[in-house]
Amino acid sequence: MSEWWTYRLSDFLLFSADTYYRLFELYNTAIWPAHIVVLVLSGLWFYFLIRPKPWSGKLLFTFLGTTWLWIAWGYHVSHFTSVNWAASYYAIGFALEGLLLILAGGSGKARPIPSNTHWTSRVGTGLIGFGLILQPLIVLLSGRPWTQIELFALAPDPTVIATLGILLLVGRIRWLLLPIPIIWCLISSATLWTMGASEFWMTLCAAGVALFAVRPVHKKPYSVY
Repeated sequence: MSEWWTYRLSDFLLFSADTYYRLFELYNTAIWPAHIVVLVLSGLWFYFLIRPKPWSGKLLFTFLGTTWLWIAWGYHVSHFTSVNWAASYYAIGFALEGLLLILAGGSGKARPIPSNTHWTSRVGTGLIGFGLILQPLIVLLSGRPWTQIELFALAPDPTVIATLGILLLVGRIRWLLLPIPIIWCLISSATLWTMGASEFWMTLCAAGVALFAVRPVHKKPYSVY
């Protein structure tokens, strides 16, 4: 029997890169034309983020939490479990985070207010834009067909990256909401790196940037109440 230290990450990977990418194609085919609806809702979601209203916090976090709940069931349970037994545990994490986000919005303590002057707010807004626009484009530019696209609110990685961004725009409540997105970034990055995927750096960098930017500051750059 081989010693445990002789194993590599690739020894624990249960699927190939082709299988992983094909899974997104099957997933996208199964839920089409939900993409059109999601693109419209995502646009409205971002609009109310940069043009906040008194009720924006509830709307933004309820929608975001709902996307986590959908990914838990629609992607992890219904599709990813077919190639990875651990996906059922990922689904639990996504469902828990979804409920926490919805509760945060309902509590009234999560009111993201972007600021044009503070660098933490700029980083948060940048991560949101990266998750909504750049991450899907980079995935396509890596050579994958458009049928394998990963979109915010439907696929894990862009949704998690955008979530990290919005959590930089709120106060102390973010410390309760950050762990699961950070853990997923590490899992996703390790999976993609093991498969030899060129885009493995995206979630890893997003987690690193968020952890650096979330450090306590002495001066509050924005209101959270």
